[in-house]
Amino acid sequence: MRPVIVQEFLSLDGVMQAPGDASEFPRGGWQKQFVGEDHLRIMVEQLREVDALLLGRKTYQAFAAVWPTVTGLAGLADRMNAMEKLVVSRTINKVEWNATLLRGDVAEAVGDVKAQPGNSLLVVGSRDLVRYLQRHDLIDEYRLWVHPVIVGAGSHLFDAGLDTARWTFKDVTVTKEGVAILTYVRPSGR
Repeated sequence: MRPVIVQEFLSLDGVMQAPGDASEFPRGGWQKQFVGEDHLRIMVEQLREVDALLLGRKTYQAFAAVWPTVTGLAGLADRMNAMEKLVVSRTINKVEWNATLLRGDVAEAVGDVKAQPGNSLLVVGSRDLVRYLQRHDLIDEYRLWVHPVIVGAGSHLFDAGLDTARWTFKDVTVTKEGVAILTYVRPSGR
């Protein structure tokens, strides 16, 4: 089974919206001030552990518009551009940038990909997709990058109405820039 890992950049008050894109949201771009050498090194390490990115349409389109022209960033750009992308969308018909479009029932399509041999699938951004995966109990691990900033408004990772679920603490790493990376995994037997 290929685990699905959700990796999200969050503010102290739980906002995930537009961490690096100030144009998406009036309070966007809040994460950029915390990106440094340590941050990039950990990002690259975590991307090397996974086989593919699992992305919603909006995140895929935003990434595909920028990343193909990016270079450097301590190897982050090379890894992002080389890895496979699996895109979940009901509205687009064509994808590029090493991407495959997942069609049909999303839970079934993601379940089929999880059943294939290989390493983990990583979801970044993709709020609507993450909420869908949460409702269908398809997430195996959370990597929450909590940044020392209060944004005050915006979209949150966890939606009201989720069932109570316990997760097992796995690890915490703190970057030199002050970002706490909290890792939680699905408890065995759940």
